[in-house]
Amino acid sequence: MVATATVERTASGVFGGVEPDAAWRDEVLRLAEERDAVILAHNYQLPEIQDIAHHTGDSLALSRIAARSDAQTIIFCGVHFMAETAKILAPEKTVLIPDERAGCSLADSITGAQLREWKAQHPGAVVVSYVNTTAEVKAETDICCTSSNAVDVVASIPADREVLFCPDQFLGAHVKRETGRENLHIWAGECHVHAGINGPELAERAAANPDADLFIHPECGCATSALYLSGEGIVPAEKVKILSTGDMITAARSTNARKVLVATEVGMLHQLRKAAPEIDFRAVNDRASCTYMKMITPAALLRCVRDGLDEVHVDLETAKRAQGAVQRMIEIGQPGGGE
Repeated sequence: MVATATVERTASGVFGGVEPDAAWRDEVLRLAEERDAVILAHNYQLPEIQDIAHHTGDSLALSRIAARSDAQTIIFCGVHFMAETAKILAPEKTVLIPDERAGCSLADSITGAQLREWKAQHPGAVVVSYVNTTAEVKAETDICCTSSNAVDVVASIPADREVLFCPDQFLGAHVKRETGRENLHIWAGECHVHAGINGPELAERAAANPDADLFIHPECGCATSALYLSGEGIVPAEKVKILSTGDMITAARSTNARKVLVATEVGMLHQLRKAAPEIDFRAVNDRASCTYMKMITPAALLRCVRDGLDEVHVDLETAKRAQGAVQRMIEIGQPGGGE
């Protein structure tokens, strides 16, 4: 019986010992119902985690679902800052993450103390933080943004105000390029997975697949290269699409291409193939897999829903300040995809 299965640590440190079979699925869903829990899974999760979730999507969309849900418990299958965001938007609910060790190199690239020091160097500047940040950083932020509305958020700030943009340098470069804003200062952070998808790799794949559309996440190290390929006429401009994960799903359903090269974490391919099974989706870099995302294993999810582990806490004052930054983002316009 799955209910009595022994969840154990594997040699790689993740929770294992459970097969994602029909018995596992039935048991997880039964226990979730008993716990009055909704299971949310990010687009970068393992396919079996995505398929068992009640909702799958980007982190902000899922957090907003968490806030609206009637369920008392939120099980967030993603990385830690995502579960924190759900707690910020739904402070009265219990938020669980199947493995609290699932961190994020991008969120970890700036701390609250570092942001406070940066702000002190630029008094009067407006802080815009990507939603992929910790609750502590959000609490020091004036306005949060997503990858799909970052340009609009920065454009809403008076032109004579300095802007501190953190933590992703590639998204920041995209915003600076689109707005032409010279008083935009960018923190030198990155997602190690997206940064590893490089320009030469993209150019090689695009040359080998001249009829393919390019879906490029703005966190990628190759985003600038994609625009260069377009600007030089190497790839038709209409084929290059800089998109958040949520917007990739929308674009997949509307593109006329028969093949799409995708530059983001490889877990995204599962949702894209479900959204448009007739299209041949291929990763620009098939090694672009986030170890942290993949820590949410079937065994970890069973442990979480069975034993109520691991709970995510955000102190009320931090949550209140962070919620203000998220709310201001939403008031500027529809935030679109979370990342």
